[in-house]
Amino acid sequence: QVQLEESGGGLVQAGGSLRLSCAASGRTFSNYRIGWFRQAPGKEREFVATISRNGGSTIYTDSVKGRFTISRDNAKNTVSLQMDSLKPEDTAVYYCAASSKYLRATFPSTYDYWGRGTQVTVSS
Repeated sequence: QVQLEESGGGLVQAGGSLRLSCAASGRTFSNYRIGWFRQAPGKEREFVATISRNGGSTIYTDSVKGRFTISRDNAKNTVSLQMDSLKPEDTAVYYCAASSKYLRATFPSTYDYWGRGTQVTVSS
């Protein structure tokens, strides 16, 4: 069992930045791949970014490439999502999630544990 808690959401103007954090407790953090997903009102939950267990590889959805950076610190049991050059279409509830699996890293169904989410609102 892993417990996850997101923080760092808020309101920001277009072009601004936010840094989201995901803090984990429970079983060994480094055993899990961590992903960030987001969900806007009326839309399906969308993959944003994921990072491998040792932090050696990352995957981003096309719409955030070059703007968002995912990182992890296994010693502190945390994962961060640095979001720069934010756009109104980035507005959503952002969730972090942990996976014990080794396939389909961009699929929500792959992830075993989820945080409750944090709201990100980008105004124009």
